[in-house]
Amino acid sequence: MRVRAFLILTAVFSLFLAAPVAAAADGPTVKVSESQAGTGGSVTVSGTGWRPHTLLMMLICGQSSPSRGVIGGTNSCANADGRAVTTDANGGFGKQLPVAEPPVPCPCVVHVATVTGATADADAAFKVAGHPVKALPAESTGGRLSMLTDTRLDGSSGLLTWFGAPPTRTLVFTIGNAGTSTLKDPVFQVGTAHGVFAPQWDEQQWHGTLAPGKKAQIRLPVELSAGAHGDYSVSLRYDGRTLAEQPWGVGRPWGVTLFWLLLCVVVPAAVFRIGMAVVDRVRPPRAGGIRHRGVPRPVFRVPGVRAPEPAPSTASAPSTLPWFTPDSDPGATAGRLSAPHDDSSTSPTTPTTKGPT
Repeated sequence: MRVRAFLILTAVFSLFLAAPVAAAADGPTVKVSESQAGTGGSVTVSGTGWRPHTLLMMLICGQSSPSRGVIGGTNSCANADGRAVTTDANGGFGKQLPVAEPPVPCPCVVHVATVTGATADADAAFKVAGHPVKALPAESTGGRLSMLTDTRLDGSSGLLTWFGAPPTRTLVFTIGNAGTSTLKDPVFQVGTAHGVFAPQWDEQQWHGTLAPGKKAQIRLPVELSAGAHGDYSVSLRYDGRTLAEQPWGVGRPWGVTLFWLLLCVVVPAAVFRIGMAVVDRVRPPRAGGIRHRGVPRPVFRVPGVRAPEPAPSTASAPSTLPWFTPDSDPGATAGRLSAPHDDSSTSPTTPTTKGPT
């Protein structure tokens, strides 16, 4: 009896635990409080089965249906009147959304999609009162692509990227044809977005055929603008549906920063040298006709070592002064060191003193 009661309690407890898991396995869901409302009003949007603590974006989109999704992408939505909401710990949310007319006719939906992390979205049918209605384009009966593996980015940055060249990668993924006819040369849209900005889409065609039930690996090039750095995300879209999103962290091109630092040092030094050369050329000469060119070289002396004496000049003084001729040179007559006098015999050799005889 006790064993039977224990088994019953265990089964009931397992059902309670499995209920949230089953709800989460069914995927995210979206509900609206009213199926129709006019511009200027608001509706309450609620959802379950989302990842806990995930940022979501709510939009009203035209030319859409819950079965086919938003055919024209976010360009078909009233983006300016969207609202962001964060799921709780159980993956649920609830918030009011103002009613606005999308840029394309209805049928319309309330489109909810994740902003970060793994891509997930859900739609709920909604009618904007007074907005034009136009039939959806015919659905293709050909092949239908499905993602079989997660996307990845192959490649690495080189030396040129370090100096500001555009970063490049290759987006690699595997797709399968889940339709009933062969797909030939499908056209994908690859978008790159920086931070919270909207992606910039670029159409790329894969050349090849994919038979029903077959799979193929696709490689598409991805390139950013020159000097790009920071957190980027690469999105893949086909036939208006977003298939995958891959984050991409791009390093800063430090070579460009180094170049500008060197430029800030070299240019002022070159300007200074040119200015000094100009000043030296237009400077008037100093007294004595000597012009010093450039800055005098400093003389370095080693303590304790005596500087060598300057060598004596080898230039000899002229033998005769310019204002004397060889004949009139006073030193030309040998032994005559006093003033000239008369050597005649009549001249007295000693002075006499006049006096009385």
